[in-house]
Amino acid sequence: MTPSIQSKLPHVGTTIFTVMSALANEHNAINLGQGFPDYPMNEALIALVNKAMQGGHNQYVHMNGLPLLRERLAEKIKDLYATNINVDTEITITPGGTYAIYTALTTILQPGDEVIVFEPAYDSYIPNIEINGAVPVLISLVYPDYKIDWEIVKQKVTPKTKLIMLNTPHNPTGALLNADDIVQLQNLLKGTGIFILSDEVYEHLIFDSKKHESMLRYPTLYERSFVCFSFGKVYHCTGWKLGYCVAPPALMKEFRKVHQFNCFTCNSPVQFALAEFLQQKNNYLDLGFFLQQKRDYLKKGMQQTKFKPLPSYGSYFQLYSYDDITDESEKDFAIRLTKEYGVATIPASAFYKKGEDNKVLRFCFSKKESTLNEAVNRLMKV
Repeated sequence: MTPSIQSKLPHVGTTIFTVMSALANEHNAINLGQGFPDYPMNEALIALVNKAMQGGHNQYVHMNGLPLLRERLAEKIKDLYATNINVDTEITITPGGTYAIYTALTTILQPGDEVIVFEPAYDSYIPNIEINGAVPVLISLVYPDYKIDWEIVKQKVTPKTKLIMLNTPHNPTGALLNADDIVQLQNLLKGTGIFILSDEVYEHLIFDSKKHESMLRYPTLYERSFVCFSFGKVYHCTGWKLGYCVAPPALMKEFRKVHQFNCFTCNSPVQFALAEFLQQKNNYLDLGFFLQQKRDYLKKGMQQTKFKPLPSYGSYFQLYSYDDITDESEKDFAIRLTKEYGVATIPASAFYKKGEDNKVLRFCFSKKESTLNEAVNRLMKV
């Protein structure tokens, strides 16, 4: 008998990101779909990695991450969020933010647990929940501002609710949690055993003088939270796949039990380089202004097209409505844009389990001005 696999993700196929990127390559399209920069990263950071390699820092570092890097991160968290983090018991370096999210979910979920997920949602969330035998409880953010309706959240909480997933700044919408959201969340969780998983990989990509409402700011929220971050998003090096998770000692102890058998340790020379580079604070403190300029540059150019911008206050992304152009589904229109006009985007419906369709596409503006200019020139013909 030939062995066969009973799939743990039977409904998962090729992601829309793979489909759109393949289409972009096939039709020589400008790829504003995938969230990565097409401009150079900081040469000083590259030089520091080379220095670490030449200096012999090429063997395993501590399973929890290079101690100096964790120390520098704790200093950063204290500066930004006025929270003291124990470097030995509350920070673990991970191979990317998505890995940190998966590991946190695997750490706490048991079969039958319910997890509240706000849609549109980053595409790894639901598969990560389901592969652990848990049940995603889906709540749509309120279009077009993509706000949380907390009354609906209250209705969805049950004795089986194990965790609430948060993402701020939000991918794909660019929405942010605000002060009222924090109050609502605190009130909702008071007296419960519900955990939080907070995806904050875009923590520094905040625009229009807005404030990042990290779970690390609020002791009553942090005590039940896994908070996940990405170096790749901060330093324009998404391909390095390095991030970290911050959680209270009891939670992190369990997180590390999973981590040690899944990855054990992460890229050593990059950790040495980042520990040194983190001392140059302006490289992350100025990031919001840098990306806001790119958001505004694309937005100004898109005024020459029939696409209408929806608010974006953070991340690499802005959603644009095309309801004045066509009644086509988001997926069909995104494919046609790629084939006929040479611009690849991502349909927002791809971030919903059941494909909710509001006639909007996600554009990545973390690109060179020349890239954005050419994209606009092509979209003006639509």
